[in-house]
Amino acid sequence: MAILKFQAGLTFGLVFFLASFWPAAAETVAGEHHRFRVVTVAEGLEHPWGLAFLPDGDMLVTERPGRLRLIRQGRLDPESVQGLPAIVDKGQGGLLDVALHPDFAKNKMIYFSYVAAGEGGIGTEVARGRLSGHRLEGVETIFRQQPKSGTGVHFGSRLVFDRAGYLYITLGDRGQMARAQRGDDHAGSVIRLHDDGRVPGDNPFAGRSGWRPEIYSIGHRNMQGAALHPQTGKLWTHEHGPQGGDEINIVRAGNNYGWPVITYGVNYGLGTRIGEGTHRQGMIQPLHTWVPTSIAPSGLAFYDGERFPRWRGDLFVGALREQMLVRLRFDRRHPPGRGGTSAQRRARTHSRRALRAGPPANRAPRIA
Repeated sequence: MAILKFQAGLTFGLVFFLASFWPAAAETVAGEHHRFRVVTVAEGLEHPWGLAFLPDGDMLVTERPGRLRLIRQGRLDPESVQGLPAIVDKGQGGLLDVALHPDFAKNKMIYFSYVAAGEGGIGTEVARGRLSGHRLEGVETIFRQQPKSGTGVHFGSRLVFDRAGYLYITLGDRGQMARAQRGDDHAGSVIRLHDDGRVPGDNPFAGRSGWRPEIYSIGHRNMQGAALHPQTGKLWTHEHGPQGGDEINIVRAGNNYGWPVITYGVNYGLGTRIGEGTHRQGMIQPLHTWVPTSIAPSGLAFYDGERFPRWRGDLFVGALREQMLVRLRFDRRHPPGRGGTSAQRRARTHSRRALRAGPPANRAPRIA
């Protein structure tokens, strides 16, 4: 088993797979139950942020300054993909996540989140376009975060399609925490849309006065990891806490996840309480938290392959802090999402920004 990493001054990404052809000099890591190797597959990327596997195993990689790159047969293509809209590279913002349409093999559509300027400042937007060689054709913006603001932090953003073809977009609170509790504000929410940007009629706040109809859940701080559970198909996310209080959540329609009214984190430096504490009626408790120290989670994926049976169903979380890969196993005596964490293991693997489950060729497990 091996882990691939991308180097860009900062390391990025992980890919698990069987790889007898990789050089023996690759770093070997002994994880619990299974061993894997760390292999550099691409260098020269500038702040790589998101990744999507193409059906043939090639990869699309976003660079935060605003470039979309291709990695073909393990080599970085020197020519970037053209046709992207104007992207604002500010603070934590820029070109963020990338995802394939569920029917990509036929329609060649890709989706990407990015920061754009508009009335009031900047904010997260989502566009789609048809990939044709090194160009995106027919690019159209299908979502614009409102209202926009001038801060350069907490943009989110991950993109996930569910099994019914709905698109979920995770958004941060933009560093203005009170916005995460406002129904007329996209900040600090999960968005749910049709693939063309239309609002589903069964969204929980559609038609409710004072609420933006795209909102699916509220009360989030800054979600930078999202994935579907392989058994239930439910959307799981993680989000950054302040000082401590990083969370794993299962996102359900209409739920309020509490930020900043409740949190397990505290104010930076001071260690003082934020909001009302850790509990409030009507606000959802996280499935798992990291306290008292944050791991700075970014990237999330379930392992559902067959080559490593003792990891099947486990949740992998990338950690910016200390460059770790964290594996979580939830109590399997309970239905998914109903039991506590029964095991947590950490490995120093240069993990950085994104985790992805790779192509299922030979069911070789891949996470990037």
